[in-house]
Amino acid sequence: MCEDERDNGMARRALFVTGAAAALTLGGVTFASGAGAAGRTETRTVSGTLPVGAPDFVYLPVEIPPGVREIHVAYAYERPSVPAGTAGNALDIGLFDERGTELGGEGFRGWSGGARTEFFVRADDATPGYVPGRIRPGTWHLALGPYTVAPQGLSYEVTLTLTYGEQAATPAPVYPPSRAKGRGRAWYRGDCHLHSWYSDGRRTPAEIAALARAAGLDFINSSDHNTHSSHPHWADQAGDDLLIMLGEEVTTRNGHVVALGTDPGTFVDWRYRARDNRFGRFARRIRRAGGLVVPAHPHATCIGCGWKFGFGEADAVEVWNGPYTPDDEVALAEWDNTLVASVRSESRAWLPAMGNSDAHRDPDAVGTPQTVVLADDLTREAVQEGIRAGRSYVAESKSVVLAFTVSGPSGEHAGIGGRLKAAADAPVTVRLEVTGAPRCTARFVTDEGVLFTSDVLPVSGSGTVEWRTTAQYAAYVRAELRHETAAGPVPGALAAFTNPIFLGT
Repeated sequence: MCEDERDNGMARRALFVTGAAAALTLGGVTFASGAGAAGRTETRTVSGTLPVGAPDFVYLPVEIPPGVREIHVAYAYERPSVPAGTAGNALDIGLFDERGTELGGEGFRGWSGGARTEFFVRADDATPGYVPGRIRPGTWHLALGPYTVAPQGLSYEVTLTLTYGEQAATPAPVYPPSRAKGRGRAWYRGDCHLHSWYSDGRRTPAEIAALARAAGLDFINSSDHNTHSSHPHWADQAGDDLLIMLGEEVTTRNGHVVALGTDPGTFVDWRYRARDNRFGRFARRIRRAGGLVVPAHPHATCIGCGWKFGFGEADAVEVWNGPYTPDDEVALAEWDNTLVASVRSESRAWLPAMGNSDAHRDPDAVGTPQTVVLADDLTREAVQEGIRAGRSYVAESKSVVLAFTVSGPSGEHAGIGGRLKAAADAPVTVRLEVTGAPRCTARFVTDEGVLFTSDVLPVSGSGTVEWRTTAQYAAYVRAELRHETAAGPVPGALAAFTNPIFLGT
């Protein structure tokens, strides 16, 4: 049996509060009250138009009767031509079950953003991005996210199909282990910002894991947009040689943040803006789940990508995202500015930098760039501690290897992320050893700026650079490797950079 019912969803609407910002709820969709024969289907189609200025999230209530085995949703929306410089239509979609849409996501059953035009959910399976589980009767909600709306409005059509029948068992999730074999205290390479086909990526976990190994990585972190649905699908890709951590890219309308290394099955809500004063709650949620809070590409120019929440809740910041671009240069400069504040602070707290690929599909290169972390072992906790402490540098590939230290007159020394305790006028030697960076130039950057630039490294890519200073002259020093440039005084693209070493008592 198949029925079709059309309704202009905007004709019946009400405003409600999800715990942060106002959202729009449309008129509900109902189906037959009783279950029929196994395999019977029912379909409803709802259409409407969202105006310019529509709320961030629009909810369509769907009354699910008993006996449903599968929910299938398909949607489409108009994409009219718009004037140059004007945003066109883009509509995201997701699903919440009978537990509701309250901020925090107890009822969350999946999100595909704008990556798919249809999806299904069953007890035993679901479209990537969605969470398998029992289809219980009650009021479910489709979540529509009008990311951008054209001046003509955003006209949409949603088709819901229920299939009746006995539900299969939901498989128990299996997650990757929190440790790999490792080499004890050593430098480990990782990429913590990656997208699979469980959000808007085009690669399977198996393909990503293979590319990670080829890139020389020791660890990765899953970070699909606004969903944790991939977490049970990584276990068979982990191994003694590859630690796979689990997380999410929490994609709000005011910036993105990587939840790095959370407990398996952790979902972090994204339905708020900076003005709603809710980010602190979800940063704490990430930490309670054992993860790190890492704002991603803070100066990216895509709509909603620039980071507006401040860095008070951050454990690290992604300064280099994918192939090096001008917004990475801005992020690097702004991050460097924060280091001076830590010099003045009694707590001496500072924000370490990371680099990740944000790879989605070919030709995006997994491991370009990669964060190289000094960790006590190849475990989730040890890697996170190395990142949090800033014992790391960022390199464009596995070929680039750095050793960066400072030493004092009596043999005392410190490495990346550390502090050399030295008198203000005591001579300090800064030393950078490099391999894998042909024809690059080394620069030493301090709180005063770039105070030393080396000669170009030979074609072999190997070399050692030294510079002498004092704690009085440089509150901290960090190293950069730059490629050659043809733009005069503009520095070349990064090949690598380190977190700082602080100088002084």
